[in-house]
Amino acid sequence: MVPICGFSVASLYIELTPAGLLTIFQGYAWDGASGPTIDTKSSMRATLVHDALDQLLREGHIPLKYQGVIDRLLRDIGNCDGMYKWRTTLWLWAVDTFAACKLDPDNGHPVLSAP
Repeated sequence: MVPICGFSVASLYIELTPAGLLTIFQGYAWDGASGPTIDTKSSMRATLVHDALDQLLREGHIPLKYQGVIDRLLRDIGNCDGMYKWRTTLWLWAVDTFAACKLDPDNGHPVLSAP
């Protein structure tokens, strides 16, 4: 459950119900945490949820006003899963400071494929 309600999204890999139930299906393309950091067991669920919800923002399924909610959810899930609070605080600062441009649908996110 995520604190984003009132939207119905059903795609091949992500589903969000109006009640806030987020389902991310097997096969979703996600590579863990971005930036100068390492993936740890305590960061995996937080980064998965964050990436999926950011994708819904970029695609226009949910309004950009939810960006802060999604970023705080990254912190809260990380804390719940055992990440150090200093680390989740740093991550929240980093996404607030550097990641907003990635949500702009005009910023260009080319589809890449392996040879």
